[in-house]
Amino acid sequence: MPDDAAEWAAAQVDAVRDDPRQRIALLARTYRGPFGEAPRHLPFRRAALSFMRWQATRGVLNPLTADPPGSRWWRAVNEGLLRDGCEAMARSGGMGGAVSSPAVALWDAFIADPTARTWYRAHNASIVAGYLEHRDLAEPETGPERFFLNVVLLRVLYTHALVAAPRLALGPLSVLGAVLGDPRLGAAGVFLSLRRVLPDRYPPPGELRGYLDRENRLSRLVDYGVIQPRLQRLYDWSARELDQPGLCDLVRDGNPTYAWSYTDRHVWSPPAGPLPRLLTRLTAPRG
Repeated sequence: MPDDAAEWAAAQVDAVRDDPRQRIALLARTYRGPFGEAPRHLPFRRAALSFMRWQATRGVLNPLTADPPGSRWWRAVNEGLLRDGCEAMARSGGMGGAVSSPAVALWDAFIADPTARTWYRAHNASIVAGYLEHRDLAEPETGPERFFLNVVLLRVLYTHALVAAPRLALGPLSVLGAVLGDPRLGAAGVFLSLRRVLPDRYPPPGELRGYLDRENRLSRLVDYGVIQPRLQRLYDWSARELDQPGLCDLVRDGNPTYAWSYTDRHVWSPPAGPLPRLLTRLTAPRG
């Protein structure tokens, strides 16, 4: 085996690049540790595997030669997450070498102290790094897909805040944050189960308006009544928490702008009705 953890991790990811099922298996192995037994880490697989299985089911991780092909953007971001986790696991088993990315150091911290907050910092640092690095791959995606890339990002950032900044996330209801956001518990699925939010096919057929009209009611209430009113503060906080200042460039005046024009910000306007306004008042940010 090589002595360099980054080289070893890159080789592991390269071996599974065109096999979505093997990508999932590799992710699962990282939570078992370098010696196959890491009981404190295993519960965190729940959220991580759910997210990757959903990606595989959609087809975004398919080989580029498949029919239909996968997504260059989704594949690249997923590979970055896999590499970071594999490298940190290898380092915990004694491999050395320079750390290949800042996110790996956060995965090291999670391995040493597996908590909800350390997991989110590591996971979201890898995800945000992928967003920033591969923005050029996002631009060619369809309009609906680019819209949903922003939805994915705001959801994972918000769920992190439930655990690490509950007053920002839930205001007077902050006491619920630790339970609602814990990736080891089922409640976090309300925010992280993207199958309720995104189309189940890739690329999504049709126009964005049709998806907005059919959007799951609970998801719509969460996105527009709870998350959207605090979006600018959420991105600013996440940029500091993850030490990713470039994240602030992906939002403007509370409107997501990742591969999305600010002039089309009308899609983020909340729907009419009393329930979104009620949720906004009940969870008004504090602190």
